[in-house]
Amino acid sequence: MAALKERRISPKLAVILASADPATLSYLRVTERLAAELGIAVQKVVLSSATSEAFVRRIAELGEDPTVSGILVETPLPAGVDAGVVRGALPPEKDVDGAGTASLGRLLAGERSFVPATAGAVLALLDGEGIDVSGRRAAIVGRSLVVGRPLALLLLARDATVTVCHSKTQDLAAVTREADLVCVAVGRPGFLGVGMVRPGAVVVDVGTNWVDGRIVGDVDFPAVAPLAGAISPVPGGVGPLTTTILMEQVVEAAERIAR
Repeated sequence: MAALKERRISPKLAVILASADPATLSYLRVTERLAAELGIAVQKVVLSSATSEAFVRRIAELGEDPTVSGILVETPLPAGVDAGVVRGALPPEKDVDGAGTASLGRLLAGERSFVPATAGAVLALLDGEGIDVSGRRAAIVGRSLVVGRPLALLLLARDATVTVCHSKTQDLAAVTREADLVCVAVGRPGFLGVGMVRPGAVVVDVGTNWVDGRIVGDVDFPAVAPLAGAISPVPGGVGPLTTTILMEQVVEAAERIAR
């Protein structure tokens, strides 16, 4: 960042927004606050015409804009917008949330890419606590492209033995009870209960749910916390780190573009 300031280059994140989802707007507010503290500009792009073509056109314009360092497409997308088309349109050099088809393909291949910020935040959280996943069993509950699948690849790259669970997994509790590390990202408040965690396991809650005007996670925290060896809270766990990872990748994108 210091090198960019010396060259009078200001990183800028373009955020494409077409939803009034409370969790999305909350995340955007946090992103704007941290960006302002770091001297990163945020350009909000509100799409009133919610079509796949409108998204593709706007992404292409931002991709060609030399003042834009990174592009973030907020979800959920409006009904009728093809998520695959939007992912395919994201240029990898500005895809700072690692959500595009090209970025995900590079991640799968073990090549350099921007990682999905939330999945990257889980690793940062584990690193911050000195938790080594090499050789350990990890269960990920949720197989989304935002968290579950990219997180599985990142954990595999660190030599964890990974099981990805989903709505069709039989006897889910039996699977999660065998794990040394359980990561949950399903969007269901209090989904992971005490009967799904073995004593001493590490539990990472990636859930963000609005309940009675407040944010809660996917883990029944009061019940699971006394049993777990370590557990992340919601709010205050993965969320702030997600924003930090995103900002780091915006700066990195700006540095690459400036070379």
